[in-house]
Amino acid sequence: MDLLNTLVDKGLRRELPTREEALAVLATSDDDLLDVVAAAGKVRRQWFGRRVKLNYLVNLKSGLCPEDCSYCSQRLGSTTGILKYTWLKPEDASQAAAAGLAGGAKRVCLVASGRGPTDRDVDRVSKTIKAIKDENEGVEVCACLGLLSDGQAERLREAGADAYNHNLNTSEATYGEITSTHTYADRVDTVTKAHAAGLSACSGLIAGMGESDEDLVDVVYSLRELDPDSVPVNFLIPVEGTPLAKEWNLTPQRCLRILAMVRFVCPDVEVRIAGGREVHLRTMQPLALHLANSIFLGDYLTTEGQAGKADLEMIADAGFEVEGADQVTLPEHRATAGGGCGSHASAGCGSQESAGCGGHDDAGCGGHEGGGVCGTAAATPAVTEPRTDLVAVRRRGAGTDLAPNA
Repeated sequence: MDLLNTLVDKGLRRELPTREEALAVLATSDDDLLDVVAAAGKVRRQWFGRRVKLNYLVNLKSGLCPEDCSYCSQRLGSTTGILKYTWLKPEDASQAAAAGLAGGAKRVCLVASGRGPTDRDVDRVSKTIKAIKDENEGVEVCACLGLLSDGQAERLREAGADAYNHNLNTSEATYGEITSTHTYADRVDTVTKAHAAGLSACSGLIAGMGESDEDLVDVVYSLRELDPDSVPVNFLIPVEGTPLAKEWNLTPQRCLRILAMVRFVCPDVEVRIAGGREVHLRTMQPLALHLANSIFLGDYLTTEGQAGKADLEMIADAGFEVEGADQVTLPEHRATAGGGCGSHASAGCGSQESAGCGGHDDAGCGGHEGGGVCGTAAATPAVTEPRTDLVAVRRRGAGTDLAPNA
């Protein structure tokens, strides 16, 4: 297919595809899907080999959010029945992080619900970052706290944070349809602040909210312009009790096409499969590793994910390897550009995130709403039917007395 040959050539040269080419990837047929995956896989291997970076989410403060993001179970007035708790103590957060690090994660993503942090909140998180880094040499820490005020990114950087996540989520044209309490421009401003402070910028999207192909291409092109080091791709988890609970319009094939399009547009950045992979990719998850070079391990912010052991087995069975703490995530031309954790060797981290998180949304560090746990349904629904059996509210880990899934 001439389109795919062109896209591979451009990806290997880090050349931006045309919008028409990006849209054409999303419009390919299921018959061509393996060809699309193989083509994007060549670009992924050129810049990241067969490594898979593992990230681990710690929800520092759950629920109780004044924002009205339609996709989020922590939103204002939520009736989802999620865990709700205020700030974890630094020692408790460090203990929660240790489980993920023991499972092979090299980055810990600290997420807190809310519009954005107060200066006192930044102090809390700074103490938590210190507690985690004192116990774990070389660990990367990404903060995801919502909209930042002037000077807060610099304070987080001074406290030892390596990265900051804040997702754009969807196109500027449709942003007002999912959130009314802040703007798309607010999000761009926070990513810009993080970048300017020397933090590794992490920003991504949520697919499956009813957006068009044009919207998906728009937000990915906007992300390319912002030039984050990592781009988490979330697939909407339609959690009961949220306004988007009925938006079940993703198939495994569409998810793969979206990931391929992101890889072609952002060939040399860390592309992370974030929340929703278990629910929407399902048994096709191993194919997605040929497109993305990063995933979350274990549970998400408010919902359960695939067992950590199953994640590790999937990576090995698919012929990939877990990225080590001594390996730099980003390719050399980005790693020496001073872009942040993992993009430079002196960041105080093993390399370079989910996780893109919106902080106050539940796209935490890229971990929007979370994955799901496979149920044992009597019959397998068609791919076009809602898979509510794969969505379970998190009842373990941070904020509970039960051991986390890692």
